[in-house]
Amino acid sequence: MSSIQLTSSSQVLEDRSVLEAIERSLAMIEFDTHGKVLWANQNFAATMGYHVTEMPGLLHKQFCTEEFARSKEYEQFWSNLRSGKSFQEKIQRVTKYGRLIWLEATYCPVVDESGEVRGVVKIATDITKRENNTLEVATKLQQMAAELLNRAESGIKRSEEVASASEKLVHESIENLEILESLKEQATSITDIIKTIRGIASQTNLLALNATIQAAHAGEHGRGFNVVAKEIQKLADRVEDSIHEVKSHIEGISKEINRINSVTLRSKEGISNSQKLVEQAMEEFSGIGTAALQLDSQAKTFKDLLL
Repeated sequence: MSSIQLTSSSQVLEDRSVLEAIERSLAMIEFDTHGKVLWANQNFAATMGYHVTEMPGLLHKQFCTEEFARSKEYEQFWSNLRSGKSFQEKIQRVTKYGRLIWLEATYCPVVDESGEVRGVVKIATDITKRENNTLEVATKLQQMAAELLNRAESGIKRSEEVASASEKLVHESIENLEILESLKEQATSITDIIKTIRGIASQTNLLALNATIQAAHAGEHGRGFNVVAKEIQKLADRVEDSIHEVKSHIEGISKEINRINSVTLRSKEGISNSQKLVEQAMEEFSGIGTAALQLDSQAKTFKDLLL
């Protein structure tokens, strides 16, 4: 490993001891200004899937994805390092066997006494496990969010069905009122007919009385009796017609009553269906609440992983 000069200080610990402690705990590698590996410690070699003796002579781009290695961003990355600019960020790299890993890395240009960059030291920490856990949590959050959305849409659909069922009940109630109004009109017609029949009955009684009187004076006066008899017959016919009309109205009323009965049954069924729909909607929104709590728990876990 090439020496890295440290500024003198009043620290009790020796510079060499500090470097050895860092080397034991972190992955370290050194490149020349063209990205060729000069040295790497055991931690870095193991992280990348190499033996430590394989590292010298390898190129930095061999640890990068092909897309990044061929990009202008990569050229700018090394241009900045050669100009003395350090780099610290989370990066993705490729092991010897093609496995993608994540590193928290710091690239430090190493300068000589004249201030010229002679190489680059990289210190890294393998954060692949943390990133994979984060990705797993993020995936779960996405799945739960999708489930939450589906439940919300289902709840909205149920609510719309409830609204539609309620609207249907309102229309049926209006229909009931219209039927009742029709029944009232039918009843009024029957009342008028009854009055007519009563009037006819009264006149019939008077004519019957006259017919009795005329019958007492038979003989030449029989013609008058005959006239009375004919009038009575006419009244009887009118009574018969009125009775038929009453019967017709009664049948109409019966039909209206049947309609009311049918509409009432449908209303009852509609109310029952509405209750079921409301219960289903409540279950759906209850599920949304449960999913929301789970989402909150996962979000907290996600936050803890990032800290």
